[in-house]
Amino acid sequence: MLRVDSIDQRIISCLMANARSSYADIGKEVGLSAPAVKRRVDRLLDTGVLRGFTAVVDPEQLGWGTEAFVEVHCRGNVTPGDIQARLEPMAEVMAAYTVSGAADAIVHLRAANIHHLETALERLRAVEIIDRTVSTVVLSRLLDRPPAP
Repeated sequence: MLRVDSIDQRIISCLMANARSSYADIGKEVGLSAPAVKRRVDRLLDTGVLRGFTAVVDPEQLGWGTEAFVEVHCRGNVTPGDIQARLEPMAEVMAAYTVSGAADAIVHLRAANIHHLETALERLRAVEIIDRTVSTVVLSRLLDRPPAP
């Protein structure tokens, strides 16, 4: 595991606040030169601490405002890779997790509206390895934050 020191943590905080910040601006915040910040960012990328830089998009503004979490119960003994392979083609699947408990996986779905969500759930239930699902539709998002560095 990579040792992340307090300067790395401050660099990560700066990038989480604004991934478009220049190395010079970050350097001013953390007390390093721009080249020193770049070296640290490159190391954090190379070691997987930082996985990339991305735009944060509001799915509702793109027309995907309906979401649900779905417990997936599979037939027999199914590997996580099998579940992943069946879920990847579905554009409505935002994330999927193997979990402990009765369900084999939890799936986060997004859709344009309730009809679209119903259609996505029907396609999910039709996957040959899935025995049944239990769906919970999200009414409102109470908290959505990235992990602290």
